[in-house]
Amino acid sequence: MQQTATTVVEVPLIDHTTDPVQSDDPMHDPAALAAEWLPADDEPRVLMTLSTIDAEGFPRSRTVMLSEFDGESFYFHTDAQSQKVQDLAQNSRVALTVLWPGFTRQLVVQGTASIAPAAEVSDAYEKRSPYLQQLAWLNTTEYARMPLTTRVSEWSHYAERVPAPQQPQGWVGYAVKPHRMLFWVSHPNAASRRVEYTRNGSEWEHQYLPG
Repeated sequence: MQQTATTVVEVPLIDHTTDPVQSDDPMHDPAALAAEWLPADDEPRVLMTLSTIDAEGFPRSRTVMLSEFDGESFYFHTDAQSQKVQDLAQNSRVALTVLWPGFTRQLVVQGTASIAPAAEVSDAYEKRSPYLQQLAWLNTTEYARMPLTTRVSEWSHYAERVPAPQQPQGWVGYAVKPHRMLFWVSHPNAASRRVEYTRNGSEWEHQYLPG
């Protein structure tokens, strides 16, 4: 019998009596709550959905890795020739969505993306796994259009030739400064709900919304 590979994910354990989304004691700083939810620098990165606006005014979404959250901005990195970069050149407003395993938590960020500093981009690239560093070189339109056997062969040959790929010249990073942040938490014995934080100058205002 053929064995099926499985992936074990760690589902967050939530104390709903003290959780700041479900409890009666919300946090006043959404950045602190985001930092509490997101992995630390030495922990595996999380994936998120990045939504941009294309030239026709339609939303366009894809999955990217959240490289860093520094307490001020959310960072992601990509190829300068990618469609997302073209979208951002026309409209810098974006949405980011992070969904935790087991549909326990969700964070949605609306904000404005700007080019990240070169030093931050280099540091983020160095922290990527060898697989993701190679992906930065081979994740191209030309590669995507190759037959499967060719793509597998090209991937293997590149890994042999270049075991430690250097940062590509066309590798860019973006910092998303949030304007609005929505935190959602499920509840086994009550309806889920969200806390919406909206930036008002240097302050944040919050309100509760249905889940």
